[in-house]
Amino acid sequence: MNPVLHDQLQLRTRRQFLGSAGQFSLGAIAMQALQAESTPALATDHPLAPKHPLHKAKAKRVIYLHMSGAPPHLDLFDYKPELIKHDGQDCPDSVLKGRKFAFTTGVPKLMGTPRSFQQYGRAGMWMSDACPNFHGIADDITMVRSMFTDQFNHAPAELLLFTGHARQGRPSLGSWVTYGLGTENQDLPGFVALISSGTQPSGGQGCWGSGFIPSVYQGVQCRSKGDPVLYASNPAGMSRELRRKTLDALRQINEVQASELGHSETVTRISQYELAFRMQTSVPEVMDISKEPQNILEAYGAKPGESSFANNCLLARRLVEKGVRFVNLFDWGWDFHGTSEGSGITDGLTKKMAETDKPVAALIKDLKQRGLLEDTLVIWGGEFGRTPFREGRTAASKVLGRDHYPDCFSLFMAGGGVKSGFDYGSTDELGFNIAENKVHIHDFQATVLHLLGFDHERFTYRFQGRNFRLTDVHGHVVKDLLA
Repeated sequence: MNPVLHDQLQLRTRRQFLGSAGQFSLGAIAMQALQAESTPALATDHPLAPKHPLHKAKAKRVIYLHMSGAPPHLDLFDYKPELIKHDGQDCPDSVLKGRKFAFTTGVPKLMGTPRSFQQYGRAGMWMSDACPNFHGIADDITMVRSMFTDQFNHAPAELLLFTGHARQGRPSLGSWVTYGLGTENQDLPGFVALISSGTQPSGGQGCWGSGFIPSVYQGVQCRSKGDPVLYASNPAGMSRELRRKTLDALRQINEVQASELGHSETVTRISQYELAFRMQTSVPEVMDISKEPQNILEAYGAKPGESSFANNCLLARRLVEKGVRFVNLFDWGWDFHGTSEGSGITDGLTKKMAETDKPVAALIKDLKQRGLLEDTLVIWGGEFGRTPFREGRTAASKVLGRDHYPDCFSLFMAGGGVKSGFDYGSTDELGFNIAENKVHIHDFQATVLHLLGFDHERFTYRFQGRNFRLTDVHGHVVKDLLA
C-alpha cells in the first residue's frame, strides 16, 4: 500500500468518513461543523509561541521542586505534641480500621517525632530543627498542611500528582502549562526537567511527558554535568553549516507531509529539529553556572561542574530568568522507612535536608531579590505523607522510620499569586486525619492552573472523541490560598 495513503487512512475519523460519504448532505455539513469545533488548529510555524491565558494570571512561570519518595511531614512541619505524649503506644483501632499500608500490618506503635519544633515568621509557622534554612523563608511561603491523595505507592501517586491520573499516558502538569502558554524564549525548551540524587522519580518520564498532546510540549531533560542535553550536539565529522543544510532538507520533506496529512507530530518534528539546532548554542550558555558571582554560588551551595540539587536550583533560576515556562526538579531519596541509616528520620533526614533546604531557601530569596518571585510560582513537596506510627518492618530497629500515608501531608508554595507567611489547613491531634480545609491533589492542580490564568474545567484537549483535562472531572480552586 502507498505509505502516504496508509497514513491518511489511519488519521481519518468516523466523522470524516461520514462527511465524505455524502459531502453535499445536511448530515455532512453538520459533521464538518462539529469536526471544526473539536480539532485544534496546528501552529505549523511556532507551536511554542507565547499565548494568552483565559483570564488575568498572577503567575507567568513555575518552578516545581519535587522531593521524590515523600518527605516525613510530621518531622518537618506538622507538629503533634499529643503524638509525642503517646509515643510507643499501640495505634487505636479507630484509626487503623479500613486502612491499608504499604509495609505495615498488625497493630503498629505510635511514634512521636524525635525532632524539636519551634514557631517562625509572622504566622508562627511550626518547623523542625531538620530544616534550619526554611525557618528564614517562613514569611515568604504558604504552608498547606491538609493535602491528601488517593494513592499510597510511589509511582501511581507521582503520576496522579503530575498528570491527574494514576496510570501512564496522560499529559504532565508542565506539558499542560506549556501547551496553554507557550514559552517566552524560542531558543530554549518551554519545559525543562532536572534530576538529582542519581535516580528518576518512581513515576518515570511520565512525570514530565506530554501524553496524548503533541510531544513538542513534553519536558526536555537537562543535566548539570556533562552535555546539558543528550544527542543535541552534532555527530563527529558534521559541521554546524552541514547540520543546517541537513535540517533545511528535512524541513522541506516534513512540511510536505504536514500539508498532506495534517498530523501534529509532523509539526512537532519540524519544531524540535529547529529547537535542537538553536539549543546547541543557547543551552550550554544558560547551563553554565560558573558565570555566577561567588556569593550566589555560596548561597545555593552550588559547585560548577558537579551534578547536585543545589546546582539544579540555581539552574532553575537561570532558566526562568531566560524565559523558560516550567522547570521541574526531581530529587530522589525521600522514602524515610527507616530500613537503613540513610532513610531514618534522625541522622538520615538531617543529612538529606542539609543537601536541599539551603538551595531552596536561596532560590526563593534570589527570585525575590530579582523581582521574579511575584510572578514565579515555586512549589515544594512530595507525592504523599508518612504515617504517625513506626514502619512495621523496623519495629525492633534503632533507626526510626515511617510508612507511606496518603491521607495527610504538607507542601508549601511561594510567589506567583499565593499568600505569604500563611498557614492553611490542619490535621487532628495524632496526625491521622485532616481536621480542616481538605485539599485534594486535584484541588491543588486546579489552583495552580488558576494562578497561571486557566479555568481547569475549560482548559481541555480533545483526544479520542472527548475532551480531557488535567483534573479529570474533579477539583476546585482553593481561593483561600490566593493573595
